[in-house]
Amino acid sequence: MMKLKIITPLGTAVEAEVEKVFLPGGAGAFEVLQNHAPLVSTLVQGKIVYGSDAELKEYQVGGGFVKVDRNTIVVCTEK
Repeated sequence: MMKLKIITPLGTAVEAEVEKVFLPGGAGAFEVLQNHAPLVSTLVQGKIVYGSDAELKEYQVGGGFVKVDRNTIVVCTEK
C-alpha cells in the first residue's frame, strides 16, 4: 500500500491508503504504483483517480505539483 495526501491552502483534502494513483501530469497523464521511482512533476487541470481495483475515487485539481518518494505521494494544489 501507498500513502496519498492531497493538500490545498485550506488544509488536507485527502489522506488515504491506496494501491494506485492516476495523475494529470504536465507532460501527460501517468500512473503511480507501489515502489515507484522517486519523482516530482507538475500537474495540470484534471482528475486524480486513486484507490484500489475494488474502489476508485476521484479528486478534481486545477493544477499543482506532486512528489512521489518511498510509497508516499504528496499532491499540492490550489483546489
